[in-house]
Amino acid sequence: MEAESLKVAYQTPAATIYRISKSPIDAFVASTPGTRRICNDPTVAGIAYTDALKQSCTEILRAIPLDLEEEETVVVNILRGGLNFGLRDALAHAYGWNAHTTSFISAQRARDEKESDAWHITENAYRKVYLPPRASFVIGDVVATGTSLRYGLQELVRAAQEQKIDVRSIVFFTYGGIQAELILAEIDKTCRDIFPSYERTTLIYLEGRFAVAESNTPLHVRLTGTDLLRLGALMAPEFIESQYENPSFPIERCIIYDAGSRAFWLYEYIADVIGYWNQNLQFAEQGMTFEQLLAERFPGLDLKRFPAVNLKDLCIERLQAMEKIIVRKKKQ
Repeated sequence: MEAESLKVAYQTPAATIYRISKSPIDAFVASTPGTRRICNDPTVAGIAYTDALKQSCTEILRAIPLDLEEEETVVVNILRGGLNFGLRDALAHAYGWNAHTTSFISAQRARDEKESDAWHITENAYRKVYLPPRASFVIGDVVATGTSLRYGLQELVRAAQEQKIDVRSIVFFTYGGIQAELILAEIDKTCRDIFPSYERTTLIYLEGRFAVAESNTPLHVRLTGTDLLRLGALMAPEFIESQYENPSFPIERCIIYDAGSRAFWLYEYIADVIGYWNQNLQFAEQGMTFEQLLAERFPGLDLKRFPAVNLKDLCIERLQAMEKIIVRKKKQ
């Protein structure tokens, strides 16, 4: 069987969009300087992170002909991760719009049991879904297990049926894995069965369709059902090439870490990233080399393209960089 591949579909000076060769829906991988920076450098956090993501989504919207109509378009924020993408503003900046609609659905996932690979939805009481008579949904979220995505899309379809709305299309932006594609393919079929004028489902992966850590993934450090990995991913060529810019890039634990805390609660996010690099520091002190860690986390890269790397020194440098994100002012 022929392997999946990426082929350039659209290109501008600010974004390159690749079509995924074997997908049941219109699936793409988009690469921009901003989305690469977010994946590679965890010090891009807080407002810097959400600004970079919003600007990248703006450039991607300009590059892909999505045939959206201003009065029909509804930005759906699946709380809280959907807020990171800034799609309301991105549509305004890309197309000069002002009259598009924004809706909100809360959907927080939680493990069924500690260390379990099964998840369920909690904190789902809040819902404000405003829909015009004919609607195209534009959504962004980080997708690992897809628990929140499936719930959010099912709620949207239910709301559209209750309000007797005709749904025209869905556009979904994600840092995510294969579950995004599978769930959107299911919803695409549902929408075609229910809504007479349904036209298309478009999935836009940012930088790659990443692998999701599982209990049997051969890594020293992993958060199952959460971490999005370079290992085994289908990635944009620009993203792969960018790994050589800094030896820390290809050995980060996750391409996004926790997207919610990265935007809205930096203390938790910084502690998470520091925890990972402290683990690497312990491995280095026990004899692990950069070469060994690179072979584990991104085995396809060419070690010769990196300068001589001392893993212990690299860990200390990354720890210091993360600690500088929040600088508390001294009391006068």
